[in-house]
Amino acid sequence: MSIFHVRTSIVVMACAATTSLWAQGVYKIGEINSYKAQPAFLEPYKRGMELAIDEINASGGINGKKLELVLRDDNANPGDTVRMAEELVSREKVDLIAGAFLSNTGLALADFAKQRKVFYLAGEPLTDKMTWQGGNRYTFRLRPGTYTQASMLVPEAVKLNKKRWAVVYPNYEYGQSAAAAFKKLLKAAQPDVEFVTEQAPPLGKVDAGSVVQALADAKPDAIFNVLFGADLSKFVREGNTRGLFKDRAVVSVLTGEPEYLDPLKDEAPDGWVVTGYPWYSIKTAEHSAFASAYQTRFKDYPRLGSVVGYTMIKSAAAGIAKAKGADAEKLVEGFKGLQVDSPFGRITYRSEDHQSTMGAFVGRTKKEGAAGIMVDYTYLDGSDARFQPNIADVKTSRLAD
Repeated sequence: MSIFHVRTSIVVMACAATTSLWAQGVYKIGEINSYKAQPAFLEPYKRGMELAIDEINASGGINGKKLELVLRDDNANPGDTVRMAEELVSREKVDLIAGAFLSNTGLALADFAKQRKVFYLAGEPLTDKMTWQGGNRYTFRLRPGTYTQASMLVPEAVKLNKKRWAVVYPNYEYGQSAAAAFKKLLKAAQPDVEFVTEQAPPLGKVDAGSVVQALADAKPDAIFNVLFGADLSKFVREGNTRGLFKDRAVVSVLTGEPEYLDPLKDEAPDGWVVTGYPWYSIKTAEHSAFASAYQTRFKDYPRLGSVVGYTMIKSAAAGIAKAKGADAEKLVEGFKGLQVDSPFGRITYRSEDHQSTMGAFVGRTKKEGAAGIMVDYTYLDGSDARFQPNIADVKTSRLAD
């Protein structure tokens, strides 16, 4: 039996207690994710959740109750995701559901939450449909979505002054959403831009040779990349071998995250404009405290997944405390305008669209020895109106709240 099909209780006990007393005094979070399919992000993410649980329970819990995680693996499959959610709600009696990495599984959870009127806190899925087109009353999201991250990259893309662009993305909801947002925003900012080719390989099944050759044949001035994980590694390796990136600008979502940049080692790209997480040089008090606690606990450095998992659990705890319980309707109201302290500073869950104001770091990759890092970066706050669509348009695109 998989470890993710066994209840996982992560607690710090201030004093001895019996199992029966412990069971009576918990808030249960049912967390569903693609642990086996996306371990690079989700193993650090799980550690981030564990650290947050440790801290919350060590300080006495919430409203006198501890937090408990009940984990499930969704096999990166929306059908399995819904089955796991139903099991968690019906059998495990969780108080709320959380998680999802892939956008398609996240949308499945969002629809489940709407149908079953269960509170759902999405940590990672980036499609704008989570909170905008079709967003629903019971779903809130932590990370900035594809529109926001694209809007943070577009000003840097415009500075490149390139006319002919190619786009490459994984052919599922997240990739499609990111590519569409970037094309729309870049065209608005630079009307003479041309998109000369698109390559959309299946997620996890990129034929890097044919993709790289097709991009090269189109002779673009610049490339917008949305590939990540193993697909990114194959793409970068083949692109380096065939000279695709020589004298050609690249703008790339997520590539500066250590989950995806570190495995490239000495093949890491140089000079790409990226969103990411330069954990090694962020000097704010909030981040230093988090990084120190994380490294002390796990003897390893944090990844962006660590921040997401940690902040998601802290958000859930803050929402339960504000709502004075875990009733779904009260949680929905409690999360509207909820403020949470994160390793990136204070964030707010907006009432209008249930999206948090967590931002992203934008900078450039640099090869340093046998590794890649992010340099010349800036943290762009998700509360900045420059990175959001018109709020009236968002309201009309959402389902009735």
